[in-house]
Amino acid sequence: MSQHDLLATLAEIIPGTTLAEAREIREAATLHAQGSYEALFAEQSHSGLSLADRLHLARRVAGWHEDALLSEHYTQRLSDQPASERLISALDQAERLSFQPVQANPDNLHALIDAGFNEEEIVTLSQIVGFVAFQSRLLRGLRLLGNKPVSGEQTRVPGAGEWHRQPQTHSGKSAPVAFTQAELGWEPWIAAKPFAEFSPEQQETLKRFGHQDSDYFRLLGRNLRVLEERTLTDKGIFFTSGGLPRAERELAAAVASKVNGCIFRASVHARKASQLSKNNQAVEQLLAVQPGHALSEGQSPRWQAEIDFAASLSATPSSASHQQIEALRALGLSELELLDLVQSTAFFAWANRLMLTLGEPFN
Repeated sequence: MSQHDLLATLAEIIPGTTLAEAREIREAATLHAQGSYEALFAEQSHSGLSLADRLHLARRVAGWHEDALLSEHYTQRLSDQPASERLISALDQAERLSFQPVQANPDNLHALIDAGFNEEEIVTLSQIVGFVAFQSRLLRGLRLLGNKPVSGEQTRVPGAGEWHRQPQTHSGKSAPVAFTQAELGWEPWIAAKPFAEFSPEQQETLKRFGHQDSDYFRLLGRNLRVLEERTLTDKGIFFTSGGLPRAERELAAAVASKVNGCIFRASVHARKASQLSKNNQAVEQLLAVQPGHALSEGQSPRWQAEIDFAASLSATPSSASHQQIEALRALGLSELELLDLVQSTAFFAWANRLMLTLGEPFN
């Protein structure tokens, strides 16, 4: 892995500042966010997608998120290389993943297969769309923390998003139709890679993270290097000491999942937020918010400010603002706590887009 830090460059982070020091404390998240970028956009890749197609896709996604800095970065890397004709057939799916991932269905993936994409390429396509959604929100958050200008300075706090309400999955299982803290299953719409088909070294990687028995992770394991970097990014964001209380990191994940309509991820992280905060009533109130309604209503002042910020950062395009950061600082959040809040929220722009567009939950 190179020593370059793309986000530090684009966010204009000044060495020695409190923000730079906070990112050094969160070294694993910083290192593996960059590692995820390098895994997805390395010159050589086992994904089946050419580098030009991967960069064209990333540029398009950055544009949909109205991130001019990222768009320019991917444009410069492209150096006028053309996209393949085949990539054009994937742009409808990429746009859906970017704006309305909850509208995805199995037919979308089968259409990609009909257009000549295999399972590995579909997983990589989904990872790119999800990663750039994460990258753009993390970049915006870092620029806000560094007091740098961002696009669309007017604060917009989205309400809860729509979600799946059909009572059965594509395969006929009972499906959840409301947000819940209950434990749910998840099934893929294209085949997860059987554990036996991974090499012994790859099997060890899956086992190291406890992924070997999960359809979701064995599906993402079709691009194992990206899965490994993504998992380490996740751990660097959520499983670190100090900074924002873990309950509030989980709260941010649940808020992003409410905005994106991801019942499965919300169930996992709302349950953790409830357990760690010992405030089940507040978490249940968040889960019960209907589409279009304010997610922070009735919460404590600190949770209100955190929920509003997480919702705004999760919007497409993101609308989190300097005003929101100052409100959080006025409530006593430190630079490290603010960084944790940004990273916890931004990561679920990625996680939700994978879960909503590669499969669905069941009871």
